[in-house]
Amino acid sequence: MSGWLVTGGAGYIGAHVVRSLRTAGERVVVLDDLSTGVRARLPEGVVCVEASVHDLPALTKALGEHSIDGVIHLAAKKAVAESVAEPIRYYRENIGGITTLLEAMADTGVTCLVYSSSAAVYGEPPWSPISEDTPAAPKSPYGETKLIGEWAIRAAAAISELSWVSLRYFNVAGASEPGLADTSANNLIPMVYAALDSGENPEVFGTDYPTPDGSCIRDYVHVADLAEAHVRAAQYTRQAQRGDVFNVGTGTGASVWEVMAAISEQIGRDVDAVASRRRAGDPPELVASVDRIAGVLGWQATRTLADMVRR
Repeated sequence: MSGWLVTGGAGYIGAHVVRSLRTAGERVVVLDDLSTGVRARLPEGVVCVEASVHDLPALTKALGEHSIDGVIHLAAKKAVAESVAEPIRYYRENIGGITTLLEAMADTGVTCLVYSSSAAVYGEPPWSPISEDTPAAPKSPYGETKLIGEWAIRAAAAISELSWVSLRYFNVAGASEPGLADTSANNLIPMVYAALDSGENPEVFGTDYPTPDGSCIRDYVHVADLAEAHVRAAQYTRQAQRGDVFNVGTGTGASVWEVMAAISEQIGRDVDAVASRRRAGDPPELVASVDRIAGVLGWQATRTLADMVRR
């Protein structure tokens, strides 16, 4: 029986993707170096290969031994500000990971790929919502590495039977159960709760952006909705040789101050957020046009911001 290899499958997003694949009746194997992933997030019975996506022999072995016919590639570094501070590390980790994976797939004849990309590839477009045809102009090394990853996949597909989809995530939030919650120190909602748990005031990074309330506007999408989009994309790559890019968002933006208000409502008191300086690499507004993914994959987000801020 064929199956899917999910790189980074023990991570926050990966664990949700694994569950959605299994719900859809797919066989799943995870490859994760567990540097940030947690094995306990995986459902019982899911094989976890502890290895890096930079380890070509380990990748090749996993693809062959487990009869894999498709890969969902999530393993990567993903913090915008960190990428500005450590650009070479991001180029090494993210571009090296996808190129090694493509080599392993070519060596083993695996022809289906779903790639975890990002709205960061768009940079600071002069309009919103942002369609997939918006020119890519990333403003951070993280966004650059995600775009180069898409280029590498296109190049590989041009000389092979590779069928692929790139999913450009907007801001992922929420959890389907407490044990799968986002623990990243770089994402807004867990940052707010971490501050509250420590008795500190949550910070709003930048209050002088050209937006209605001065804070950044983002398109927040629930991780369970995102996981279901991966299943649709995976099934799509199996239908024929394809190559396509889809935004994954709700099509609606929320400002950082609005997120603070939603969390305040959730916990029953004001979070008492304080204004701080901008973070490097943060554009003022990123909201997705989701017409393409709805029309082609039949996918639409259903969960709300209130759902995303629940603990």
